[in-house]
Amino acid sequence: MTRVTSTPADDLSCGWFHLSKQRKTRPSHKGQTNARWVVVGAGFTGLAAARQLALNFPNEEIVLVEAQEVGFGPSGRNAGFAIDLPHDIGAEDYIGDLETAQISFKLNLQGQQILRSLVEQFGIECHMRPSGKYQAAIEDRGIAVLDAYCRGLDKLGQPYEFIDAQDLPAHIGTSFYRKALFTPGTVLVQPSALVKGLADTLPSNVTLYENTPITEVEYGAQTILSHAGGRITTDKLVLANNAFGMRFGFLQGTMLPIFTYGSLTRVLTEAEQATLGGKEFWGLIPADPFGTTLRRTHDNRLFVRNSFSFIPDGRSRKKYLDRFVQRHRTSFERRFPMLPGVEFEYTWGGSLAMSRNHMGFFGELAPNVYGALCCNGLGVTRGTVTGSLLADWLAGKRNELIDFLLSSPGPNRNPPQPFLSAGVNLNLRWGQFCAGREA
Repeated sequence: MTRVTSTPADDLSCGWFHLSKQRKTRPSHKGQTNARWVVVGAGFTGLAAARQLALNFPNEEIVLVEAQEVGFGPSGRNAGFAIDLPHDIGAEDYIGDLETAQISFKLNLQGQQILRSLVEQFGIECHMRPSGKYQAAIEDRGIAVLDAYCRGLDKLGQPYEFIDAQDLPAHIGTSFYRKALFTPGTVLVQPSALVKGLADTLPSNVTLYENTPITEVEYGAQTILSHAGGRITTDKLVLANNAFGMRFGFLQGTMLPIFTYGSLTRVLTEAEQATLGGKEFWGLIPADPFGTTLRRTHDNRLFVRNSFSFIPDGRSRKKYLDRFVQRHRTSFERRFPMLPGVEFEYTWGGSLAMSRNHMGFFGELAPNVYGALCCNGLGVTRGTVTGSLLADWLAGKRNELIDFLLSSPGPNRNPPQPFLSAGVNLNLRWGQFCAGREA
């Protein structure tokens, strides 16, 4: 028997969740259930895995278990960038090995295509737009990152456009940045709205249970998942719960639950929109990975994301919200001094499952237990495609992308505590300090 010692517990203030369309929450699980397939985690990965399993095995029931409400967890808390391009921050040109980068590009494109098709097929209202993204810099080191990334994009054969400081206000309103690199392939979404829509359009042979945190697991010829209201027995278990997979007894000491934090303003008035200028809808990521991400949303709000914390149990802490909202205010005022009266309406945190070698896990964890875990910050596209491909692999299908994922060495082991927390927290603080005005 494996006791699950920590279950998801996100803060209550996620703007994406509260501003997206309300839906009828599915009941939590009660009593005893037997199922051929159980998927744990109803984020992008779990939703994709459950959907594809249902299509591959139309005569079998798939049970999908979510610890919280759909759209409330990490998949509904990110910045909403469905990014196409690979971005290897460990490589000099941010592309690295060309063959690996090309396959990563194919994976991301397939993830985008799956989501686009489902949004179109079911009319999911998530404000999906193929808007591209800006990657902007103010510090010299950030400019060097953009220049290096251009060399990598040239190697990969992908288009981009450099935008100089004097031209940037026409794109994003602010004159804060010295240079930006625009790449056209990114798709922007309202992430919680997308996750909710994906959950409400699952095939009929998928049964979704929400607000059902698993507290104990017994592995054997069958897997028994227990919770406060009952238990579920399954022949095949798929874990799609990222760093919480460690709590189920697998990949222990490999994944890092890193929280990042976002704030969303109130709606800008027409006068404020005119003062800001620029395009009506855009997304910007920083050249420095510890810098500030920005978005202007479909309903004329501004989104700011920066700051990081390492929380080993994966559960939100209010003290970080109180601390980091002040950083968001400082970052906002630096970039948008023309909007002095615009306040934040929501501030929240959301976790990323990271590994020190930037590798995820895909495949068999134990007999009849499988996983697609650790998206390393690319949950929208990479979570979607790995969940879908895992279901195809379980149905006996093989292709270039599945073989690539199966060949991954997976996330490497971390140092033991307390050295791990000390080292990660030191790196986070140092990175945020070195980001300078990019933060």
